Amino acid sequence: MIEQRLQLLREVLRERNLDAMIVSQPENRRYLSGFTGSAGVLVVSQERALLITDFRYFEQVKHQAPACELVEITSSTRDALAAQIAALGVQRVGFESHVISVETFEQWKQVIDGVEWVATSDLVEDLRQVKDASEIETITEAVRIADEAMAHIMEWIRPGMTEREIAWELEVSMRTRGAEALSFTTIVASGPNAAMPHAVTSDRVVQVGDPLVIDMGALYQGYCSDLTRSFCVGEASDEYKAVWDVVLKAQLAAEGQIRAGMSGVEADAIARDIIYAAGYEGKFGHGLGHGVGLAIHEQPRASQLFTGAIPAGSILTIEPGIYLPGWGGVRIEDMAVVWEDGCQVLTQVPKVPVIPGK
Repeated sequence: MIEQRLQLLREVLRERNLDAMIVSQPENRRYLSGFTGSAGVLVVSQERALLITDFRYFEQVKHQAPACELVEITSSTRDALAAQIAALGVQRVGFESHVISVETFEQWKQVIDGVEWVATSDLVEDLRQVKDASEIETITEAVRIADEAMAHIMEWIRPGMTEREIAWELEVSMRTRGAEALSFTTIVASGPNAAMPHAVTSDRVVQVGDPLVIDMGALYQGYCSDLTRSFCVGEASDEYKAVWDVVLKAQLAAEGQIRAGMSGVEADAIARDIIYAAGYEGKFGHGLGHGVGLAIHEQPRASQLFTGAIPAGSILTIEPGIYLPGWGGVRIEDMAVVWEDGCQVLTQVPKVPVIPGK
């Protein structure tokens, strides 16, 4: 798989008339090499893939990145990079302008002579949109871990628990089931806090009938999952059930209609039109979904701003929501693989407006 990814990048470099590219973004570096270390620079030319790193990772590179040549840093990254660029004899060198700081770039220019620097953005990220079979398998396992943890928590929650206690139980549950870490900081938002899409988990005590939004995910072998469920504990008001039903209707419509080739704007509109038609215009202020992979937020997007097409083989969250300040909110989120003939929903944990809480 690594060799195939390197060849895909080389095709892009030929199209851009680039002799080589310096890859610094950690997820991009891992995608193209297999190397999971926290420090290093990957240089890809048409003939070679050089992984430049320091003593801490020499043995790790040998085990994780056999498709790459290890270049040992003996003084500094910039000096090692300058020596390798000179040895390659390349002229036009791409760099990730959305990743490299101005200071680092200026240091490179000072020590690397005779090349034309070409700013690039999202070349590797665009390749990462389409998941191969091994990535889909790994992400499916990350989804399973999150599913099982959420199913556990929906049986475990009782009135009187704090948001923070629930978040900790979720983390323990995911790690017990095989997660190496969390995909992101878990969101547990109750009562009025649920009106904030990215609320910060607090010590608020969950009461009977409180709207509750839980957004969480597991990291497994470097790949993320993302899952949200909304419900009340013990009982729910008619108003809550009405809002919840609209969100579920919007989500199911999107899951039933999204296809590869559809633009992100078109995908977003499927759910947004239903929510707005129900009288909640202005209460769904984020996009319908985003790509997930080595990073929790990747391309493509299902949003009012993403005019590009959603490619076959991408993995997308589908997460409509309604947020009412001072009252609470509802968001329901699944992950799905997008194919030419529709969505393959990976998330399996049930969607219910009320859990017993006893």
